[in-house]
Amino acid sequence: MQFLEELGALLFATFFDILPIAIIIFGFQFLVIRKRVKNLKKVLIGMLYVLIGITFFLLGLEQALFPIGRSMAEQLTNPEFLQAVRITTGELHWQDYYWVYIFAFAIGAGTTIAEPALIAVAMKANEVSAGAIGVWGLRIAVAIGVAFGLALGSYRIVTGIPMHYFIIVGYVIVVIQTFFSPKLIVPLAYDSGGVTTSTVTVPLVAALGLGLAETVPGRSPLMDGFGLIAFASLCPIISVMAYAQLSEFKDARALKKELKEEYYLKKAGEKPEK
Repeated sequence: MQFLEELGALLFATFFDILPIAIIIFGFQFLVIRKRVKNLKKVLIGMLYVLIGITFFLLGLEQALFPIGRSMAEQLTNPEFLQAVRITTGELHWQDYYWVYIFAFAIGAGTTIAEPALIAVAMKANEVSAGAIGVWGLRIAVAIGVAFGLALGSYRIVTGIPMHYFIIVGYVIVVIQTFFSPKLIVPLAYDSGGVTTSTVTVPLVAALGLGLAETVPGRSPLMDGFGLIAFASLCPIISVMAYAQLSEFKDARALKKELKEEYYLKKAGEKPEK
């Protein structure tokens, strides 16, 4: 009975959350464009699906993803667990939290691979580039970036180092990479940083950050618990441009090798095989 009450209240709240979007869309359609909506019945059914889907998604966040992320952070920073796996002597140091960094890396990679927004962007990028940008290549590059970013962000929470140092250095690297990366990939790399912070990744990342800040001694949930999402947005930009730079270097090296072999064959008086 309590579940039904929570579901009904959340459904009602979600309806009013998406109502402004519907008003804007239909307002422009009828008052500005002044044309009827094509397939109005399908549009309304689709919006109903959106309403139901968002409601169940939010319910799932509260009952599953947030508790899981917080629970894992609490268990991995539990003093008894740390005493059992510690690698230093005396007081606990940042090295003793290595399972936290490993978990953050793994959860970052896993959630990014499963991120629907990234899958959609990767498929579109593959389509418009005529296959030059691989779907899995882009997804893996972004996943590595998010994973590294979350591990680095977890290290920041454990050590208490001010966040702006990491962000400034990160964007300096992004600016430098922008000048040297293939121009085709730069806009996509910047967008990749945004699509990672979506429906699957954000809840777990936020719960992990808050859980770490609440359980690591000397950390404030308000001051240190937030910021992991910034790392998850920044690092994929670096990793995607690095992926493009490595691909370009590999192709250039292969072409150079091919031209070199062709030159020596011609010099030897042999015709190169086609």
